[in-house]
Amino acid sequence: QVQPVESGGGLVQAGGSLRLSCAASGSIFSINAMGWYRQAPGKQREWVATITTGGSTYYQDSVKGRFTISRDNAKNTVYLQMNSLKPEDTAVYYCNTVVVRGLGYRPGDYWGQGTQVTVSS
Repeated sequence: QVQPVESGGGLVQAGGSLRLSCAASGSIFSINAMGWYRQAPGKQREWVATITTGGSTYYQDSVKGRFTISRDNAKNTVYLQMNSLKPEDTAVYYCNTVVVRGLGYRPGDYWGQGTQVTVSS
């Protein structure tokens, strides 16, 4: 199996910064795209950012210029640097990894357990 594990969440004041990490472990042959999603109370889970194998990055409009996604392929880890945080960024943040478990395997989606980010005003 594959298990991504997030860390780095917490409580921060508006305007502050946090850095989330997500390390994937288990039966991993290669990792394709890696990304972050978030779910605020009473709302559906939404996409935040994605980074491809080649390093191309994509962001939701509301976080462009404030969040930066990066990855360390040697560590099977994806990061989300969040600056200029706003109260509306408060949510549980989930890591998503698209993993190939071996030759002949199709890519599969694997999710972390989530990490809480709370931004106070």
